[in-house]
Amino acid sequence: MMTLYERIDAARRQLADAGISSATASLDADVLARYVLGWDRAQLLTRSREPAPEGFPEQYQRLIERRSRREPVAFLTGSREFWGLEFMVSPDTLVPRPETELIVEEALRMLPAGRSMVLDVGTGTGCVAVSLAVERPAATVIATDISRPALLVAAANARRHGVGDRVHLVHTDLASGLNLQADVIVSNPPYVADGDAPGMVPDVVNYEPAMALFGGADGMTVIERLLATTPPLLAPGGEFIVEFGYGQEDAVREAAQREGWQVTRVLADIQGIARTAVLETRRG
Repeated sequence: MMTLYERIDAARRQLADAGISSATASLDADVLARYVLGWDRAQLLTRSREPAPEGFPEQYQRLIERRSRREPVAFLTGSREFWGLEFMVSPDTLVPRPETELIVEEALRMLPAGRSMVLDVGTGTGCVAVSLAVERPAATVIATDISRPALLVAAANARRHGVGDRVHLVHTDLASGLNLQADVIVSNPPYVADGDAPGMVPDVVNYEPAMALFGGADGMTVIERLLATTPPLLAPGGEFIVEFGYGQEDAVREAAQREGWQVTRVLADIQGIARTAVLETRRG
């Protein structure tokens, strides 16, 4: 009978043969094993030389087959960690990414500990909205999305983290129809250029929702709409914090200037890539 270690090692090789990098294949094989077993990392490490429990090989292999077809691990397990919290994900949402935590970090610098209002445009899983509500217990968060299925996921995440009474979900296109004054507006909009699809990893382009990924011919269509339509929704002295794609910093700066915004700072991710713009409006 094969041990857990032997089965996980075979899974690593299968994933690597499917074109997944060696490091990622090792991580994915371990994560999926722990998911099936219901164990933490320490348990798997100390018990890896034991025989595989009954039922494990079949369930584990089904997941490895799906991962070999490049289905994201987050969709296989149904969750992904973001800002130290566990979020439900589904094929109706983007998988939360570490670089989006820059939005949360910057918004928290701006938001007071007391009462405040946040608008999250295109909330997806609700990871940004919920994280901000958890960190600022007196804040009210309005979170929008054009996808009803995504809003159901966001609602589940808000309830899961005990902020369902302060995260108000709105089904609309961007911020259409809203009448409010937010202290901070945040957004992780679609910003991938349509023509970039052939060069994207299959994990993303084949499984994550296209409407949450692609932002027109140059990737700027939704960002430009946000820059044009959100100023009336921002309270005086407030900030608009928006994520953008690789190589788009100059385009974001130019579009912001056209619409009367001032880019106060641009934040880079851990790879040093300009990723998030913080803007203030110059309009009275």
